[in-house]
Amino acid sequence: YTGQSEEVVKIEGDLVTSLVPAGAQIPQTIRVTCLAPFGESPLIQIGFSNSGGQHNLVLRLPILVNKFIKNVSMSATDFFNRWKCLNLPNQECQKVFKATKPMDNELVKNKILGFGLGVLEGVDPKVDNIVGAGIVNCEKSQIGCLMRLEPSKPAQMYRLTVRSSREGVSTVLVNLLSHDL
Repeated sequence: YTGQSEEVVKIEGDLVTSLVPAGAQIPQTIRVTCLAPFGESPLIQIGFSNSGGQHNLVLRLPILVNKFIKNVSMSATDFFNRWKCLNLPNQECQKVFKATKPMDNELVKNKILGFGLGVLEGVDPKVDNIVGAGIVNCEKSQIGCLMRLEPSKPAQMYRLTVRSSREGVSTVLVNLLSHDL
């Protein structure tokens, strides 16, 4: 791996055979550990030789930080108490954007669950709002994240707010989530 990837993920894999016959495929299993939240897919460098020449490929791994999120459930009281505690400007990111897909609450809830956050039913007093919670699991820390999605169906718009216990994580999650709604 190269550059910033070394600071945000640890990549481990088993050694593969040094000789691969023509037309053969050799599976390579890698283990990825999150060291710190990241906004872009990490890079991996693959080196090999072919016909006596050395070659290096730098590829983006198809991994985003949400793959390290564990969903969390909590009561409305716990959610709003934690929400109020995460009130510093660098702990919150908010984005208002146009819906790019149908604004069906059940579909949106499934997307949020697929993203890794837990959907907390009956927490928000506004029935159409969706709230969620999760923890980004890094090797040496855990980062709490709370999300509130407020749809405006007449305007076909969303307001997405994420608060997190570590600076910058909210911005990364808002950018990833808003892209998929």
